[in-house]
Amino acid sequence: MRIYISVDMEGVTGLVDADDVQPGGRDYERGRSMMAEDVNAAVRGAVAAGATDITVNDAHGPMRNILPEALHPAARLIRGKPKHMGMLEGLLPEHEAMVCVGYHSRAGALGVLSHSFMGHEIEDMWLDDRPVGEIGLAHATAAAIGVPVAVLTGDDCACGEMTEWDASVTTVAVKRARDRFAADLRPAEEAHAAIEEAVATSLSTQRTTSAVPSDPSTLTVRWQSASVASTLLGIPGVTSEDTRTVKAQGHLPSLYRLFGVWMRVAASLTNQPPYC
Repeated sequence: MRIYISVDMEGVTGLVDADDVQPGGRDYERGRSMMAEDVNAAVRGAVAAGATDITVNDAHGPMRNILPEALHPAARLIRGKPKHMGMLEGLLPEHEAMVCVGYHSRAGALGVLSHSFMGHEIEDMWLDDRPVGEIGLAHATAAAIGVPVAVLTGDDCACGEMTEWDASVTTVAVKRARDRFAADLRPAEEAHAAIEEAVATSLSTQRTTSAVPSDPSTLTVRWQSASVASTLLGIPGVTSEDTRTVKAQGHLPSLYRLFGVWMRVAASLTNQPPYC
């Protein structure tokens, strides 16, 4: 059984602040250790379910947060950037399921460290007129590839967002949001046991492959900066709805990869902290 694990950081056990998840932050080293512990719990669950091939993609920020020596030896790590498919780099139709560890809610939600891909640079996103963030876009892209999402871990807001998108996905809340930078924390040992059990149980029972959409999708993004939107209009197929909102139509996963290009353009035009 081949399993794919995408690991973000904001939804990891115990983490609540930018200093926990940004390189150079006063608690970042502790944060990356907690990130490895959450993903290792997921790997143990996958092994218990019979997984023989486990790929872990470090999907947060610089994408080199997990120290290779800290990762469970049953898993292989995809580390560093750029990655053409970003948070989904290495996801293949041959994978039987995807597990999302440490995910967070979309921009505008009152979840811990909530944002959509680029902090305050992206104000809103829609996929076919449905509000979407990292959770929904990852799920939709995985479905297009033909891989079902089995488990998602994060705070209660992230779990609720996943349930709204697809109620069949097992969720594990490792903390409950009090505000964007505050949470009631689940004890680490308890959270790790819950992640391991959820992954083991879900992978042992889930064998449904998501249907691949046949129609093209429309991705719409409202940026904080009109300069970003204006520059993106130079890309063929990108159109504007207003001075800060652009959209494009295409088939997933190609549309997901195109969005990655948009983010690289935006990053070249802005230089703002991601959680201000």
